[in-house]
Amino acid sequence: MVSWIISRLVVLIFGTLYPAYYSYKAVKSKDIKEYVKWMMYWIIFALFTTAETFTDIFLCWFPFYYELKIAFVAWLLSPYTKGSSLLYRKFVHPTLSSKEKEIDDCLVQAKDRSYDALVHFGKRGLNVAATAAVMAASKGQGALSERLRSFSMQDLSSIRGDSSSSAPAPVTVRASGRQSQPKAPRSAAAGGGSGTA
Repeated sequence: MVSWIISRLVVLIFGTLYPAYYSYKAVKSKDIKEYVKWMMYWIIFALFTTAETFTDIFLCWFPFYYELKIAFVAWLLSPYTKGSSLLYRKFVHPTLSSKEKEIDDCLVQAKDRSYDALVHFGKRGLNVAATAAVMAASKGQGALSERLRSFSMQDLSSIRGDSSSSAPAPVTVRASGRQSQPKAPRSAAAGGGSGTA
């Protein structure tokens, strides 16, 4: 575990940040020799990072695996060994030069396929979104009409009555399973009666 942490820090600091700063200086100074040197390093480092993704899974049990990674990064960066330049000139450049046409064709095909796939899935996504919006709108309209139907006339008159007048709404009383007629308010019954109590 300690070896893994140390190797990650070494690769991050010396394999990425240090070369990035010197690449910046090469671009700033417009020194072609330094620029080419750091470009070769980044190509090799990209291949190393890709390979490292798989070797970390399958070879991490190997004794001194993380220490070998640290040594490899130091070898790549060393101005004495010129490891990245050596690997690039001996292996990477000849391989890429001989396969450049095939790689370019594959990249063009992949680009075309990815564009076609993006358009296809984009259309499908828009269709799904439109269908979902229509379904939500139709369900929403049904829910709204059900909500409006659930209001009784009494509820609507009490809402209307609260805003316009203070007269109470008629009350319905249920007695023994049957519904009786609404009772009039007492003030109206007292005023309209003939005095029989």
